[in-house]
This record gives sequence, structure tokens and C-alpha cells, in this order.
Amino acid sequence: MTRCARLLLLLALLLPAWARADADLVLVVNAKSGVDRLTQEEAVNIFMGRYRQLPSGIPAVPIDQPDTQPEKALFYRLLVNKDLAEINAYWARLLFSGRTSPPHQAKSAAEALDLLARQRGAIGYIERSQVDARVKIVLDLGR
Repeated sequence: MTRCARLLLLLALLLPAWARADADLVLVVNAKSGVDRLTQEEAVNIFMGRYRQLPSGIPAVPIDQPDTQPEKALFYRLLVNKDLAEINAYWARLLFSGRTSPPHQAKSAAEALDLLARQRGAIGYIERSQVDARVKIVLDLGR
């Protein structure tokens, strides 16, 4: 394969990731959670297993999207400036020590939104275009 063909193939593979890199992600909670806003630090503490309670006092149920969803990689890049390999290594260490467990892993973006809508303490990230009356934006992660 010529160098030019390899470069074109690489660009074709990366284009979808570049197109998604500007996704407008927001952190949302169940509309009935009693939470109106979260700071970046509070979000980090919940998603990195340090706190498992929302400011309203109810247990936090963090929801992750699947590893295959580009939103997950973007979320952790925006939240803690780490890639998925670093996040997975972090959770492997914590699981081994028995200190805490990672966020619940949804099977799809649609399931993540459904879990957010059904569980009062649920907190997760979605694209702004997916927000509806069942969830409330508590932190703008994009832009």
C-alpha cells in the first residue's frame, strides 16, 4: 500500500472521531432528583467514585455510556482530561482494592437515557440534543 493510500485510509478512519469531537455534551440528572446545578468538582467526585450522593442527599447512580460510544471518551477527556485507557486502569486499581465500584455501564446511549429517566438518583452525560423533560442539565461540559 502506498504512503498516500495509507494516509487517506487513516484520515477516513479518524474523520468520524473528529466529527464527534465537538459534540455538545451535558451532564444531566433525573428531573426529580432535587438537584439544579453541579460543579465540575462534584461531577468528578461522583464519576470517579469518591462520592456516591447527590447534593440533594439521595444516593447518586452514575451512568456511563458504552466504551464504543465516542461520547464516553469525550466525557472523560472534558471531565478529568484522561483517555479511556487511563480511566479503565484507574477503575481496575480501585476494584482490586475493593474501595468502590465504577459507574453503571449502559448498553447503549438510548439505554443510558432510559436509566436516567427511570432512576431518581441517576446522573449521566448525553448530547444536548437528547435532553427532554425527563432529565435536567446540571453541568454544561461542551464548549
